[in-house]
Amino acid sequence: MSVLGHRATPKPRITRRIVYNNLQGWAFAAPWIIGFLLFTIYPIGMSIYYSLTEYDVLRPPWFVGLLNYQDLIKDILFWRALQNTMFHVVFAVPLGMIVGLAVAMLLEKDIKGIAVYRTLYYLPSIVPMVANLILWMWILNPQYGILTNLVISLGGKSPGWLSDPRWAKPSIIMMTMWSAGSGMIIYLAGLKGIPRVYYEAAELDGANSVRRFFAVTLPMLSPTLFFQLIMGLISGFQIFTQAFIMTNGGPNDATMYYVYYLYNNAFRFWKMGYASALAWVLFAIIMLLTGLNFLISKYWVNYDQS
Repeated sequence: MSVLGHRATPKPRITRRIVYNNLQGWAFAAPWIIGFLLFTIYPIGMSIYYSLTEYDVLRPPWFVGLLNYQDLIKDILFWRALQNTMFHVVFAVPLGMIVGLAVAMLLEKDIKGIAVYRTLYYLPSIVPMVANLILWMWILNPQYGILTNLVISLGGKSPGWLSDPRWAKPSIIMMTMWSAGSGMIIYLAGLKGIPRVYYEAAELDGANSVRRFFAVTLPMLSPTLFFQLIMGLISGFQIFTQAFIMTNGGPNDATMYYVYYLYNNAFRFWKMGYASALAWVLFAIIMLLTGLNFLISKYWVNYDQS
């Protein structure tokens, strides 16, 4: 009996053309790679280092180990900022998803002039944030604001809105619903992707509109809902502009959100090391909640669209 040996596969010969093509590819990718290293990797690495130091920009950083993270635990304002931000996330994210989906379902109908309505609902989400906030400062003015006059004309007593600690966070949450049109576009795309045969089959089984919504729309739309949930959590924890432009964290620290507190420490108090520690704690919180949502998603997100 003879044993046939396997012929070794010859190694590809490196030619000048191969070397030239590789160098050409690296040359085209070099601007992005250099930019990524300089403007992403380097700042991330330095922020980790600065979080372990006491640094005020004017003097060289002084290594203090985990002292900044230990100070966070004893910082009352840190916990207040985290509490305010969690309040915003818990209420603003679900409300934004509900409003966006409701508007999308209304605008899904094929009626005359529907494109105009879709454009009108989407417009507030492309208006610059600062312009939006200045508009809402006039709307919520406690003396002559439109919403204030509306409440008074209906026989009610208008609250202080942004000047009242009890109403400041709900007022900002109400303002975020103004730009729900950005989510509406994504929901509308998801709704258009649901095969109509599912609705026809549900109608043949005698399902009414409510039953069709829970049995067909929500399961088929679950990947879109999951995407919006993750993006809403990330953006909700990074709320900043509203407090910076409208309230300066007040009244009585009612709108002292996490990122605004981080900004104050970095650019008002020049505590760059402490601010870097705040940033990495925020990163850990977002990563933890995102990972938790990915684990739970297997119980309610349906990726099988067949």
